[in-house]
Amino acid sequence: MSAEHWHDGACHCGTVRFAVALPDDITASECNCSICAKTGFLHLIVPRDRFVIKAGEDNLTAYRFNTKTARHLFCKTCGVKAFYVPRSNPDGWSVNLNCLDRTEFSNITIEPFDGRNWEANAAALAHLA
Repeated sequence: MSAEHWHDGACHCGTVRFAVALPDDITASECNCSICAKTGFLHLIVPRDRFVIKAGEDNLTAYRFNTKTARHLFCKTCGVKAFYVPRSNPDGWSVNLNCLDRTEFSNITIEPFDGRNWEANAAALAHLA
Protein backbone atom coordinates (compact mmCIF):
# COMPACT_ATOMS: atom_id res chain seq x y z
CA MET A 1 0.00 0.00 0.00
CA SER A 2 1.35 3.45 -0.91
CA ALA A 3 1.70 6.26 1.61
CA GLU A 4 -1.43 8.17 2.46
CA HIS A 5 -1.92 11.87 1.86
CA TRP A 6 -4.64 14.20 3.08
CA HIS A 7 -7.10 15.25 0.38
CA ASP A 8 -9.62 18.05 0.75
CA GLY A 9 -13.20 17.58 -0.37
CA ALA A 10 -16.48 19.47 -0.28
CA CYS A 11 -20.14 19.43 -1.15
CA HIS A 12 -21.25 21.31 -4.29
CA CYS A 13 -21.69 24.72 -2.62
CA GLY A 14 -18.55 24.35 -0.48
CA THR A 15 -20.31 24.89 2.84
CA VAL A 16 -19.47 21.36 4.03
CA ARG A 17 -15.74 20.71 3.78
CA PHE A 18 -13.71 17.70 4.88
CA ALA A 19 -10.32 16.04 4.59
CA VAL A 20 -9.54 12.36 4.14
CA ALA A 21 -6.25 10.45 4.22
CA LEU A 22 -5.95 8.16 1.19
CA PRO A 23 -3.16 6.54 -0.84
CA ASP A 24 -2.37 7.72 -4.38
CA ASP A 25 -3.86 4.50 -5.81
CA ILE A 26 -7.46 4.02 -4.73
CA THR A 27 -10.35 1.67 -5.36
CA ALA A 28 -13.87 3.02 -5.04
CA SER A 29 -17.06 1.01 -4.99
CA GLU A 30 -20.05 1.85 -7.19
CA CYS A 31 -23.08 0.51 -5.35
CA ASN A 32 -26.39 -0.22 -7.06
CA CYS A 33 -28.58 0.02 -3.94
CA SER A 34 -31.60 2.32 -4.01
CA ILE A 35 -29.92 5.42 -2.54
CA CYS A 36 -26.44 5.11 -4.06
CA ALA A 37 -27.76 4.50 -7.57
CA LYS A 38 -29.95 7.61 -7.37
CA THR A 39 -27.26 9.88 -5.91
CA GLY A 40 -24.23 8.62 -7.89
CA PHE A 41 -22.23 7.98 -4.72
CA LEU A 42 -18.80 6.35 -5.26
CA HIS A 43 -17.60 4.83 -1.96
CA LEU A 44 -14.18 5.19 -0.39
CA ILE A 45 -14.46 3.47 3.00
CA VAL A 46 -12.07 4.90 5.60
CA PRO A 47 -11.52 4.48 9.34
CA ARG A 48 -12.66 7.30 11.61
CA ASP A 49 -9.07 8.48 12.25
CA ARG A 50 -8.48 9.14 8.54
CA PHE A 51 -11.36 11.57 8.17
CA VAL A 52 -12.13 15.02 9.56
CA ILE A 53 -14.98 17.47 8.98
CA LYS A 54 -13.31 20.86 8.50
CA ALA A 55 -16.36 23.11 8.11
CA GLY A 56 -20.13 23.05 7.82
CA GLU A 57 -20.97 20.27 10.27
CA ASP A 58 -23.86 22.42 11.51
CA ASN A 59 -25.18 22.56 7.92
CA LEU A 60 -25.61 18.77 7.64
CA THR A 61 -28.92 17.00 7.89
CA ALA A 62 -29.28 13.26 8.47
CA TYR A 63 -31.45 10.68 6.76
CA ARG A 64 -31.88 7.09 7.93
CA PHE A 65 -33.90 4.28 6.39
CA ASN A 66 -34.31 0.50 6.45
CA THR A 67 -32.18 -0.75 9.41
CA LYS A 68 -31.39 2.86 10.43
CA THR A 69 -27.73 1.88 10.97
CA ALA A 70 -26.30 4.09 8.23
CA ARG A 71 -26.34 7.84 8.86
CA HIS A 72 -26.68 9.55 5.47
CA LEU A 73 -25.56 13.18 5.79
CA PHE A 74 -26.56 15.85 3.29
CA CYS A 75 -25.66 19.53 2.99
CA LYS A 76 -28.79 21.55 3.82
CA THR A 77 -27.85 24.15 1.21
CA CYS A 78 -27.01 22.14 -1.94
CA GLY A 79 -28.27 18.64 -1.02
CA VAL A 80 -25.00 16.83 -1.80
CA LYS A 81 -23.96 13.80 0.24
CA ALA A 82 -20.16 14.11 0.38
CA PHE A 83 -19.74 11.46 3.11
CA TYR A 84 -21.76 9.38 5.53
CA VAL A 85 -21.52 6.75 8.25
CA PRO A 86 -22.07 3.46 6.38
CA ARG A 87 -24.01 0.43 7.55
CA SER A 88 -21.05 -1.75 6.58
CA ASN A 89 -18.64 0.25 8.76
CA PRO A 90 -20.52 2.21 11.45
CA ASP A 91 -17.26 3.09 13.21
CA GLY A 92 -15.85 4.72 10.06
CA TRP A 93 -16.89 6.81 7.08
CA SER A 94 -17.72 6.41 3.43
CA VAL A 95 -16.46 9.33 1.37
CA ASN A 96 -17.87 10.17 -2.05
CA LEU A 97 -15.06 10.09 -4.62
CA ASN A 98 -17.11 12.57 -6.66
CA CYS A 99 -16.50 15.19 -3.94
CA LEU A 100 -12.69 14.95 -4.26
CA ASP A 101 -10.31 16.25 -6.93
CA ARG A 102 -9.54 13.14 -9.00
CA THR A 103 -6.37 14.70 -10.42
CA GLU A 104 -4.71 14.23 -7.02
CA PHE A 105 -4.64 10.43 -7.45
CA SER A 106 -2.27 8.46 -9.66
CA ASN A 107 -4.70 5.58 -10.21
CA ILE A 108 -8.43 5.20 -9.58
CA THR A 109 -10.24 1.89 -9.95
CA ILE A 110 -14.01 1.75 -9.67
CA GLU A 111 -15.50 -1.64 -8.87
CA PRO A 112 -19.21 -2.51 -8.90
CA PHE A 113 -20.86 -3.59 -5.67
CA ASP A 114 -24.25 -5.32 -5.56
CA GLY A 115 -25.90 -3.33 -2.79
CA ARG A 116 -29.38 -4.31 -3.94
CA ASN A 117 -28.50 -7.63 -2.30
CA TRP A 118 -26.60 -6.02 0.56
CA GLU A 119 -26.94 -8.80 3.13
CA ALA A 120 -25.52 -11.40 0.75
CA ASN A 121 -22.61 -9.16 -0.30
CA ALA A 122 -21.70 -7.11 2.79
CA ALA A 123 -18.73 -9.35 3.66
CA ALA A 124 -17.11 -8.17 0.41
CA LEU A 125 -16.96 -4.65 1.86
CA ALA A 126 -14.72 -5.76 4.73
CA HIS A 127 -11.60 -5.48 2.55
CA LEU A 128 -12.34 -1.80 1.92
CA ALA A 129 -12.19 -0.66 5.53
